[in-house]
This record gives sequence, structure tokens and C-alpha cells, in this order.
Amino acid sequence: MDLRSELLKSIWYGFTALDLEKSGKVSKSQLKVLSHNLCTVLCIPHDPVALEEHFRDDDDGPVSSQGYMPYLNKYILDKVVEGSFIKENVDELCWTLTAKKNYQTDKSSCTVLPEKDAFRLWCLFNFLSEDKYPLVMVSDEVEYLLKKICMAMSIEFNSVELEDYFSQDSVQQTGITVWVFLEMMNLGKITKGIEKSVISMAIEEVYREIVGDVLKEGYLWKKGQLRRNWKERWFTLRPSNLSYFTGEDRRECQGNIVLDGNCCVEVLPDRDGKRCMFCLKTLSKTYEMSASDTKQRQEWTTAIQTAIRLHVEGKSSLHKDLKLKRREQREQREKRQQAKEEELQRLRALQEERERKLAELELLKEAQKQAQALLEQDEEKRRQQYEQLQRTLEVQLREAEEARVSMQAEMALKEEEAQRQKKRIQELEEMQKRLEEALQQEIKARMDEEAFRLAQTGLLAEEEEKMKALMILQEEQEEYIQKTQREKQELKQEMEAKSRALDEAQRQLEEVRANRHRVDQDVVAAQRKLRQASTNVKHWNVQMNRLMRPIAPGEKRPSLGNSFLSFQLPSQRDPGLRLRRRSGSEDRNEASKENVQQRAGCESEKRHSHASNGDMDVP
Repeated sequence: MDLRSELLKSIWYGFTALDLEKSGKVSKSQLKVLSHNLCTVLCIPHDPVALEEHFRDDDDGPVSSQGYMPYLNKYILDKVVEGSFIKENVDELCWTLTAKKNYQTDKSSCTVLPEKDAFRLWCLFNFLSEDKYPLVMVSDEVEYLLKKICMAMSIEFNSVELEDYFSQDSVQQTGITVWVFLEMMNLGKITKGIEKSVISMAIEEVYREIVGDVLKEGYLWKKGQLRRNWKERWFTLRPSNLSYFTGEDRRECQGNIVLDGNCCVEVLPDRDGKRCMFCLKTLSKTYEMSASDTKQRQEWTTAIQTAIRLHVEGKSSLHKDLKLKRREQREQREKRQQAKEEELQRLRALQEERERKLAELELLKEAQKQAQALLEQDEEKRRQQYEQLQRTLEVQLREAEEARVSMQAEMALKEEEAQRQKKRIQELEEMQKRLEEALQQEIKARMDEEAFRLAQTGLLAEEEEKMKALMILQEEQEEYIQKTQREKQELKQEMEAKSRALDEAQRQLEEVRANRHRVDQDVVAAQRKLRQASTNVKHWNVQMNRLMRPIAPGEKRPSLGNSFLSFQLPSQRDPGLRLRRRSGSEDRNEASKENVQQRAGCESEKRHSHASNGDMDVP
């Protein structure tokens, strides 16, 4: 905060004090008086005609603060020379103007601060206020100033008394004005039970420390440069110099030590009857001093080193630097608070995303239940088909057994050989039909096997989709884990929920694999039944080959068990019968060739099903 900004704060109060109607504008005559007084206290020449010439083109009446600022900067502030005037006189002028309008107190009250203390508090407020208009002071700076005053009075600051002020939303957001601050001080909540002289001394000490840039004050023993005797002096330390006076009233200045980067402080051993000694070395002289105790010596050496450091860093005021640091800390705290709010919003968004994913997971579970129900229905249909196919095969076996018994009974009847031959031919035709039915059943079984293979392929595709979904879930979980490792411990529950979801998906995958295994077993059972049906076909082929041997009329059989083996047909006696036997042998050769081709086709289809199923095990 430069000198111009400090002067503008005080002048702003003077300008607003002249605005009696609170319209934001002041008459030109009042501005002339204000400008003349400012030039007087700032020790610069005043040009009474400049104001009229500046506002020559503007005859609308009163002038606003924005309209007065160009004149103030050009004709007054630009001519100010630092060090040529006393800033306290400028503050007193502006305080006199603004206090008449805004600072109205009950003089009879015992807690009301004196005029001088109110002025110093007003100056402290201007120094610590924000660089925004209207001027306000944030609650942190108010608390800092009150702590400094309480420390100067050697009492402990109790913030409970001021909770009514600090807890208001307007105070927390924008801060308080100087008049609210003075009213709070006049209520006596902090200074209750303390004498006014102590309060005035504390306010003066804080005023000199913050506004007057006094780093430290107090009595020290100083050794003379010529006579080399010891005298007690009142020392005042500022960032640029160390002055010493005859007494505490600071009327007679005995010397001024200019501080720069070439100065240094050293602790000296006790000698000449003096203790707690230290010296301040400059380029030209060395000043020896003695403090009252070790604590005072440490405080003085530290304060002088701080002043030298401020001079080296190019800083003119310690408290201006501290104010900027506190402001930066507040801004950082606000940024952290904003970042925390953004983090909370992000966490809420993550929570909503988690709830959405849980809802999607519930929908997936419901879809899985429906798919499981459909799968059970398909399984029940396949089981019914298997049972029906088994019953059909049993009926066919019984029919085959009955046919075999009937054939044996027919062959046992020797006297009806011609009729039995006809019947045998009819039985062969019926048997051929049954063989065709058996072939149709075998074709149907192969079609069922193909349907099972298609179902198995669908299950494999479903398993692959679930594996993809599982991998996507796993990748999302890994990304989420990488994000939540930089966040707080609160997200561990979400990670556990994701892990449970992954375990649930893996369990579902295991169930799908179990279903696949059961389907594989069903396919194996169907293949076993297909092989049994092929065996039955082969058996019927053998039976047909046996039945194709004709029985000669009048030929006797020793027994029913070897009746097929005992028949011998005289081919030369019956040419028609020889032709039928030749055609029957040709039919048998063609049937055997067809059976061989069918068995080869079955074996190739089995090998193809094994190759397509991959890791399917067939017992």
C-alpha cells in the first residue's frame, strides 16, 4: 500500500462527510475548501482557479467522487513529496470532517473513548482496511487489531464477547465499517473494568507500532562516542532508522542512526559494570548499548535485525508486509475453501454416478434372472424332448423284439412255407420302413445335436459378452482406484462396493460356465444316444442280412435257435427264387454301403463338433 492509497482513504472520508444528502455528489464551494485545506496540510501550493478551470465545461452543479478524482490526482496528489509533510495532520483534517457527521456518542457514558483514542482507532482502521470503497475491515483484521490492543493492555483477548458481531452474515461476507467498529469499542465489552488511561496508552502504543512504523521503543543505556560515558536514553526503532531521545516524551532528539544493509548487531560480553550488552555496527561508527535484562537484549537485537532485513528487501513498513501476508493467507484460505466445496460437489457427483451404476447393476441382475428363467424353460423343453425320444426308442425296441419273435414263430411253421415266404417278404418291407424311420430319427438326432451346438454357441457368445462387461467393469474399477488413491479415505467404501460388484459378476460368470458345462453334458448324452441309434441300425442290418436267406419248401429245421443257418435253397430248381436272391444280395450290398457312408458321416460330424467346441470333453 503506497502513500497515495493511504491519503486517498482519509480523503474519501472527508469527501463523503461533505455529502450531506448522501447523493454521492458535493458542491464546488465545499470542494474548494477541502482542496485548500489539503494543500495546506500537504505543504504544497494551492491554485484556487484550477478547480474552476477543471470543471469549466461541467456546470451541472455538484461533483461526484469520480469527477473529483482527476482533479485530486493532477493538482494535489501528483505534487505531494513524501517526507515534506506530516501525514497525521492530513488524518486529523479528514477525521475532523467525518467525525462531525458520523461519530455521535454519549459524552456522559463512562465507556466512551476519548476523541484522541477514537481518532487513533480510525487511523488504525484505515491502515488495516481493504483497498475497496466503501472502506471496510474484514473480521480477521478486526480480531488481529483487538488482540494487539489487548496484548498492549496485558489482558487476554476474549472473542466470545464479540460473537454477536462476528456471527452476522454481512460481517463474514463484507466486513464492518469504522463506525460500527468504534461503536463496538465504545460498548466496553473488551475494555470492561480497565482504566481509561491504560486503554489510551495501549491504543497509542498500537497506533505508533502499526501506523507510525515503530518496531520497538524503550529505555537503553548508551555509551557516548566522545566522553565514553554511559547515559540512559529512550530509543525508538523504525525500519529506516534508530532514534534516541532524552526522555519518553521524545521532545529532545539526541541522535539518529540510519539503518541499511551494511549494519549488523552483535552481542557483547559484560564489562564496565554493564550487563546484557550489544552493539550496532555501521560503516562509520559502532554504537554500544546495554539492556535491562537478557530478554530485552534479545528483543532489541531481533527487532534491529528485522529492520535491517526490511531495508534490504526494500520494504518500508513491517505491518504493511504483514498485512499483505495476512491478505494472501485469507485468499489462500478462500481458495482452499472453494477447492473444498468443488471437491464436495465432485464427491456428490461421484455418489450420484455410483447410485446410477448400482441401478444399472440392479437392471442387469433383473435381466439375468429373466435369462435364467428362459434358460430353465429351454432346459425343461429339452428334457421333455429327451424323454419323448427315449420312449419312442423303447417302443421301437419292443416292436423289434416282437417282430423277432413273430419271425421265429413263422419260420417254425414248416407246412406253410409259401405263405411264410410271403409273410417274410412283407416283414422285410416293414423292416425296411422301420430302418428308414430309424434313419429319419438319426437325422433328427443330428438336427437336435446341431440345435444344441447352436445353443452352445449362443451361450459362448453370451459368456464372451459377460467377459467383456467384466473387463470393462474391471478397467473402470482400476481407473476409479487410481483416482481415489489421491482422494480421502471416504472413497474406500465405493471401492469395496465395486469389488463386490466384480465378485458378483465373476460369480455370474461361473454360473454361466456351469450352465455351459451342463449343456455340454446334454450334447454328450445326445451323441451317446446317436451312437446307440447307429448301433441299432447296424443290428437291424445284420438281422436283415440273415432274413434275406430264403427257405426251401419242405426243408426241415432241427431247431428254432439255428433256423437261419439250416436253410439251403436249391438255386437250380427255382430260377425265380435265384433271381430274387440275387436282387436281395445286391440290396444288402447297397444297404451295407449306405451304412458305412452313414457311419463315416457320423464320425466326421463328431470330429467337427469336437473341433468347434474346443475344450469340450466327451466321456
